Amino acid sequence: MQAAADITLWVAFYAGILSFFSPCVLPLIPSYLTYISGLSFGEISDAHAGAKVRMTILAHSLVFILGFSLVFISLGALAGLASSSFQLYMREGLGWLQKIGGVLIFLFGIHLSGLFHVVVLLGEHRFHLRAKPSGFVGTLIVGIAFAAGWTPCIGPILGAILAIAASSSGGAGRGVLLLAVYSAGLGVPFLIAGGLFNWFLNFFDRFKKHIRLVEIFTGLLLMVVGGLLFFDLFGRMSGFLYRYLPASFG
Repeated sequence: MQAAADITLWVAFYAGILSFFSPCVLPLIPSYLTYISGLSFGEISDAHAGAKVRMTILAHSLVFILGFSLVFISLGALAGLASSSFQLYMREGLGWLQKIGGVLIFLFGIHLSGLFHVVVLLGEHRFHLRAKPSGFVGTLIVGIAFAAGWTPCIGPILGAILAIAASSSGGAGRGVLLLAVYSAGLGVPFLIAGGLFNWFLNFFDRFKKHIRLVEIFTGLLLMVVGGLLFFDLFGRMSGFLYRYLPASFG
């Protein structure tokens, strides 16, 4: 059982990383960094920027990550609570809840890969802040707004993790843990981009032509995860990995 739990945590972490590389997040990183830090593009892209500039970027990046993490973790807690309620009132129905979650994740994958577009996921729901409130409180609000207004290309990935949280038996605690790990997967690359901005710009110039491939890969990965959840194969796959790759679950 512990091995199965570990695999879902790895899935959540990698889902966060894939969300960072989605077309609605990656190209906007320079804009987000200048917006939340209050610095100009020239200041944050200066290869010889001083320690004060770098610390400003990193500090605001951490607060921004905290902002969107609070929203995602709250959603995870709600999904976990829904799971707990189903356990209390219809314990046998958890199997069906897991299958429904698997179908939803599979549909998210189909939508993201471009094989078929789910109409509900086509609309874009962004909350715009015309002017950022000053200081770290303002940065926190921007992080919350970012999470509250995710676009279709991050929505399916996040929805998949929420579906896993809702179909698990760990309750609110499990949902919080899954979404905290997801937030870490999204936040760590953002922090690296802020700390190594010049490197990030060079990386993005080379990587941007592959964004569509990342979308397709992510869609296929979600379809696989949905199938595993639907057929209750997470435990079986975890046992296999635990047997042959014990170091992975050290």
